[in-house]
Amino acid sequence: MPLRYVAEGKNVAMYLTRIETEAGGAVPRPMAVSMRPLRAADAILAVQITARFPRAHGAPVHIGKPELIGIEDIDRPSRATVSSAAGRAAGVLACGITPQAAVLRAKAPICITHAPGHML
Repeated sequence: MPLRYVAEGKNVAMYLTRIETEAGGAVPRPMAVSMRPLRAADAILAVQITARFPRAHGAPVHIGKPELIGIEDIDRPSRATVSSAAGRAAGVLACGITPQAAVLRAKAPICITHAPGHML
């Protein structure tokens, strides 16, 4: 299955959502997601493949209408970008920048983490 961000030599598009993750004390917990523009025919296959890896990104948390989870403009990601998702289903998966989003909202004075697209 082709991944558009790989074909374009870019990092995956990432967004903050209205989905809240499990509580971890007083730290805010917005879920960040990464988006893959999928052809409708590939959406089911993407779920079947990614659901096997719950300890990685796992299955998509949403497919189809990103505005339902707080992504108002799919062409304006929080980080990175791929060309428009027009004509494709926006499949969004949990993203490794979720802890970074929580740390930023908590206004921590320092945090060491990974760079998006470059896991430790």
